[in-house]
Amino acid sequence: MTVSVLLFARYREAAGAPAIVVEVGPDATLADVWNRVRAAVPGLGSEERPLLSCDRVYAALDRPITGREEIAAFPPVSGG
Repeated sequence: MTVSVLLFARYREAAGAPAIVVEVGPDATLADVWNRVRAAVPGLGSEERPLLSCDRVYAALDRPITGREEIAAFPPVSGG
């Protein structure tokens, strides 16, 4: 299935675009989607712990997807 992923902050900068479209299998999870994004954007190869959301709610990497969700990826943040 074809999935569009919105990218934010340094992920957007690495891709040079606000979103990327990737292909995943029919039983894909968010982890599968993220692995395809990392493969498509060389600058994201070492990014292993993104914050991902489905339909504007943070979700775990093992969440299955249908292809109809709004998926967004954010780099992890820290504060102090």
